[in-house]
Amino acid sequence: MSKFKVVHYINQFFGQIGSEDMADFPAEKRQGPVGPGIAFQQAFGDKAEITATIISGDSWFNENLETAKALVLEMVREEKPDLFVAGPAFNAGRYGVACGTIADAVQTELGIPAVTGMYEENPGADMFREKVYTIATGDNAAGMRKVVPLMAKLGLKLMTGEAIGASIEDGYLPNGIRKNFFDKERGAARAVNMLMKKLADKPFVTEYPMPSFDRVEPQPAIKDITKAQIAIVTSGGIVPKGNPDRIESSSATKYGAYNIEGVDDLTAETYETAHGGYDPVYANEDADRVVPVDVLRQYEKDGKIGKLHNWFYSTVGNGTSVANSKRFAVDIAEKLVSQGVDAVILTST
Repeated sequence: MSKFKVVHYINQFFGQIGSEDMADFPAEKRQGPVGPGIAFQQAFGDKAEITATIISGDSWFNENLETAKALVLEMVREEKPDLFVAGPAFNAGRYGVACGTIADAVQTELGIPAVTGMYEENPGADMFREKVYTIATGDNAAGMRKVVPLMAKLGLKLMTGEAIGASIEDGYLPNGIRKNFFDKERGAARAVNMLMKKLADKPFVTEYPMPSFDRVEPQPAIKDITKAQIAIVTSGGIVPKGNPDRIESSSATKYGAYNIEGVDDLTAETYETAHGGYDPVYANEDADRVVPVDVLRQYEKDGKIGKLHNWFYSTVGNGTSVANSKRFAVDIAEKLVSQGVDAVILTST
């Protein structure tokens, strides 16, 4: 019996092309497995083989979405595979969106089953988990050895037509599809067991997690912005030269507060970005592109705003957990309120 054919999609980093400096790398097809594809090949064993690997830069794919999708689809069509594997992308946002986009397109336009892998907080997971089987991963590539066998196992099920189990059985993120099955214990017993664990402050897993809608009521508009004190907060990673607080380039655990009293311009000699999720060249050339001190100083002089706050707050949004982000927000908000700030300009990348 001949092996199943698999096409693998990865980004420039896992394709061993380069890091963020090669994020504009256009899609290229290579024969056989590359990078993590070797681990997939081992996981497939003698049942399937990766006949081709498609490598694309994260920025190139997302900035040229329709062109990129059409080109990659044509590359996949040429191979006539039985399965398309994308990633895993872990918590890399642009990579995750690219994996989800092309996996969904391969399924809908070519009729080829697809599987990908992402961290639950990856924006690509939110966008595509209900369309593409997405194996749950950790937030970084340290979990590659654990996730590859799960993706390969699910991929083999898709190719052979074997029934897909519930998400908790096959390891994919819940996709809104409910499956009936008989449990060893009746519902009343399971409910009492969960209650006892909860009362004893022990970990337990609910069988029906409720959706969490994090809504923030908008504040009233500023009546007179010409008298308002405006602060800047950024997830774009702008820091004084040398990154004195050692803010991580990904999955940040801290933020920094930086005094800009008397500063009219963030120059290449004094500021840089610590962010590892976008091309730093333009931000390092002129950090005002992310933290617009120069423009707000001019507004201040022209009387368009009352005052630019003496401090700006900065962290890195790349892969940073929701829990840490909320913690930063509470800390920063308390400081801004105590300092009499009227409004915040929140910038990203």
